[in-house]
Amino acid sequence: MKQVRLGNTDTFVPAVAVGVMRLGDKPAAQAQAVVENALAHDVNFFDTADIYAQGRSSIKLGQALQDAGVDRDKIFIQSKGGIILANGQVGGDGWQGPRYDFSKSHLIAAAEAELKRLQTDYLDVFLLHRPDTLMDPEQVAAAFRELKDAGKVKHFGVSNMNPWQVELVQAALDEQLVANQLQFGIMHTGMIDADLHVNMTDAAATNRDGGILAYSRLKHMTIQAWSPFQYGVFQGPFIDNPEFADVNAKLQDLADKYGVTKNTIAVAFITKHPANMQVVIGSMTVDRAAEMMAIDGFELTNQEWYDIYLAAGNLLP
Repeated sequence: MKQVRLGNTDTFVPAVAVGVMRLGDKPAAQAQAVVENALAHDVNFFDTADIYAQGRSSIKLGQALQDAGVDRDKIFIQSKGGIILANGQVGGDGWQGPRYDFSKSHLIAAAEAELKRLQTDYLDVFLLHRPDTLMDPEQVAAAFRELKDAGKVKHFGVSNMNPWQVELVQAALDEQLVANQLQFGIMHTGMIDADLHVNMTDAAATNRDGGILAYSRLKHMTIQAWSPFQYGVFQGPFIDNPEFADVNAKLQDLADKYGVTKNTIAVAFITKHPANMQVVIGSMTVDRAAEMMAIDGFELTNQEWYDIYLAAGNLLP
């Protein structure tokens, strides 16, 4: 499995990570199969969050790792915290919309609760889960410092933040944030569209992300691409979707050329980018996940990358 550097650290992680947002309602045997399938493809990085299935996804992941007899020091576990459900309890029932809490007390409690759910003594990475406009960076820094000093978290990062939001958090910290989890994929290329349409007035020139792609590369922050198979945000998958015939035809052409599947090519499109992104796949189907992880042995050419980009309905200046 291709490796990417985690932020500015000396640690390298697989270019594909397994996200377990949908694991919470799966039977134990399937959860164990998801873990074992990932490890069989040299994918040892697992991403969760305290709100996924109201905490049940982390519980299922922790038990699956135990059932699979995984050596904790040979895997990476990442979680996220800072979102509270509408009823005021992470892990409660009755989702009605979130609010945010980046206070020191909540972030520490969120991380410690995840350790219990995951049956582990430490997290490799802990991310702030979306921006909180009421955030006090000093509170975040104090929480991170306490968690690290206690050996409960090794590295920290953010998700869905623009450059100035990252800078605001970073200014209070003693160490560099290692990752920013952002939605990116063939049908969600806003950060690239704006980069290509500089000094233009068309819709693609709209800079919604503050230049986060170039910023992340300059700061050596790993971009973790979430929901890479969705169009829009959560509208649905684009693979084999008749609404996206052109891009599916192009993906099939390239899949035939390289002896893989469309799912493989969709991941290779992301890992081709020199930003060294890490792709967070969320499929709980073992065969489909295996296709997404089969990115070794070939690399798309620059022309093929742009062919996919254009087939997805994008324009070049």
